[in-house]
Formats: sequence, structure tokens, C-alpha cells
Amino acid sequence: MDNGDPANEVRHDPYAPFRLVHYRRYLMGGIMASAAAEMQVIAVGWELYERTRSTTALGLVGLTMFAPLLLLTLPAGHVSDRYSRKTLMVASQVLMALASLWLAVLSYRRGPVGLIYAAVALAGIASAISRPSRGAILRQLVPDHLVGVAVTWNSSGWQVASVAGPALGGLVIALTGGATWVYIIGFGFSLVVIELFGSLRPTEVGRSAEPVSLGSLLAGLKFVRRSELILAAITLDLFAVLLGGAVALLPVFARDILQIGPVGLGWLRAAPSIGAALTALTLAHRPPLRRAGPALLWAVAGFGAATIGFGLSRNPYLSFALLAVTGSLDMVSVVVRSTLVQVLTPESMRGRVAAVNSIFIGSSNELGGFESGMTAHYFGPVASVVGGGIGTIVVVLTVLVSWPKVGRLGAIMDLGKPGKDEVDEVEPFLVTAPDDRA
Repeated sequence: MDNGDPANEVRHDPYAPFRLVHYRRYLMGGIMASAAAEMQVIAVGWELYERTRSTTALGLVGLTMFAPLLLLTLPAGHVSDRYSRKTLMVASQVLMALASLWLAVLSYRRGPVGLIYAAVALAGIASAISRPSRGAILRQLVPDHLVGVAVTWNSSGWQVASVAGPALGGLVIALTGGATWVYIIGFGFSLVVIELFGSLRPTEVGRSAEPVSLGSLLAGLKFVRRSELILAAITLDLFAVLLGGAVALLPVFARDILQIGPVGLGWLRAAPSIGAALTALTLAHRPPLRRAGPALLWAVAGFGAATIGFGLSRNPYLSFALLAVTGSLDMVSVVVRSTLVQVLTPESMRGRVAAVNSIFIGSSNELGGFESGMTAHYFGPVASVVGGGIGTIVVVLTVLVSWPKVGRLGAIMDLGKPGKDEVDEVEPFLVTAPDDRA
């Protein structure tokens, strides 16, 4: 019987998920899909700014990606609770491959800027379909006791992709003088991902038999609203990225402020992911956080402070280091939030809750890009970034006052044990939710 004594806990094995062949395919497919998407983002940003010299044009990329996420992610989450998540993942990659091929043709032929946005919207549709299923299928590939470390490796893999994608994209642009080959490489990556995801054999689980209705579609939102810890973690991550993210303005900083060109842009874009990947590796090799709540709050506040420093910096090396710090601290937030969602969500609702998580977190990147572009247009890029960092710190203080339970959160995996506050709080809702019969 577990009495909470660390001596009685199972020895932490950071590499256990890699012994599962289908998890390895899932992780590799996710890394390649994310790398292709990151390459595409940097290529679109560079090409649009080169052709328009407009920060508004950069901001509109984020808005174009946000619209499909807002409209389609909740329905996609509902579908992933009723049908094959693997099929949805494969279908989304087919759409992503088509978007990459379309962008390659437009780039080669110097097609209209409006059609570039249309291709970006198609990529946004693919992302909206994929995100809920990719988040929900994890517990069909690994046993419960490996969920925490698998989440950390997933986050690490995404960060590796975020390092490799922008760096490779910037290098290819510099070597070829344009973005066309970046899109072609992304198309090839998508074909490989289709094969990897298609070969997965997830454990069969009970599907939701709840009739399709507005209530069932919004059940994920209701669940998140009733779960104070998940809601607080999502709120922190949402506003940190929405206000404090400087990614959309990196082409401006690279070209006009730091004057380091496309290769330098690639490294600036990769810097947060380098910091995040190093932190993820550290987290994977140590036992789960024992004081997850305070770690989450300090990490997001530090993210805001580092963002302010980046906005004020004129030294490329200092700017790179500060962006790496933002990525490192953001990784702590990602691991805490993702593990909370996996631990506290019943199987029959996992797709819909993953969809809510995707809307608020994933779309914050795109909507944050639009916000950054607009504020930079009116107040300048430096004021936009510095103001966002200050806003992030204010959000942390607001969350601490509004949801004090976050500051007391200890080990997340203990929430699954009887008698824990968050489980007791969510349980009344689960009585009216679809049965979780796996």
C-alpha cells in the first residue's frame, strides 16, 4: 500500500515510453509534422514581409490560422470522441501536404498574396482537425503510469521540431534565395507523417454514444470551466502567449532592429525551443514536480520578465539568450498544463477537452501574432513586445488571486488518488457527463 513515502514509489524510468513501438511512431510523426509546420510558418512570414514590408501582413497570418481553429476545433474534438482518432490524424496530414504543395506553387510563380493566405487557412483547417485527436490518443498508446513522462517527451519532441524547423527553414531560404524549397520539404515531411500515423495501433476504448447536440459539443468547455486547476493553467498559458509572445515580430527584429538576416531569424525563431528542449530533457529525467503550482506561477511570471528584456535588447546574443529563457520557462507551464489535462479528463471526453485546450492554447499563438502585428503597427515593435511582457506578469497576479488553489498544487499524479480536492470538485460534473466505459 502506498503511504506517500518516496521510498515506496516506483523508480522513475524516463525511457520507458520508448520501449513501446507505437508510441515511438506517434512521437516521430508528431516531431516531423511540427517541424514541417514551423518551417512553413517562418517561410510564410519571411516571404510576406519581403514582399509587403508590412507588420499588418504578418499579423494577418496569425488571424488566418486562428479562424479555422476557432470554428472547427470543438467539432473536431467531438468527432474524435466518436470515431477513429488515427483516421483524423492521417486526414489532417493529407490536408497539410496539399497546403504545402499549394504554397510551393504560389511561391515559385509569385502568386497573389491573397492566395497565400488561403493556403495558410487550409493549413489551419488541418491543424484544427489534428490537434484534438493527437492530444486524446496518447492514453491509447501508453499505460496510465507512463502518462506523465510521455507528456514530457511529447513536449520535448515538439520543441526539438521547433528548433529544427525554423533553423532549417531559415537555412533553406538563405541558400536558395526564397521560400519555395521550404514548402517542398514540408510536403515531403507530411508524406512521411501520413505513413507513421497510419501504422499506429492504438488500444480500443469505449466511444461516446451521446447524440450530437450543442450540449454535447460544448461539454468539453463545461468540464474545463468546472475544473479549477485546468482552467487556471489554460488561462495562464493563453494570456502569456497572447500578450507576451514576440514570435510574429521576429522578422522585424531580425531585419530592422538586430539586422541579422534570414539565418539569424531562423536562430531567433529556434531560441525558445532550444531552451524548452533542454528544460524538457531535464524534467523527463527527474521525478514529477512536487510543487507544480508554484513552479507554474513563477515560470509564467519569468516568461513575462524575459519577454520585456528581449524587447529592450539590441544585442543579438542577448536577444537569443532571453528568447531561450522564455522557452525554458514556457516548457514548465506546458508540462504542468498537459499533465493536468491527461490526469483529470475521463476517456469519453478526452477529445473534447483536448479540443478546448487546443483552441485556447494553440489559437493563442495565431491570435497573439495578430495582436502583436496590430500593436506594432500603432506603437512600434519594441513597445508591443515590452507591453506584452508586462501584461503577462499582471495575468499571473490575477490568476493567483482568482484561483488560490493553483498556488497550493503539489504533485499532479496524486490528483488521481481518492480524497484529492480537484477530483472531488469535478466528480459531480462527471455524473452527468457521458459514461467513461473503456
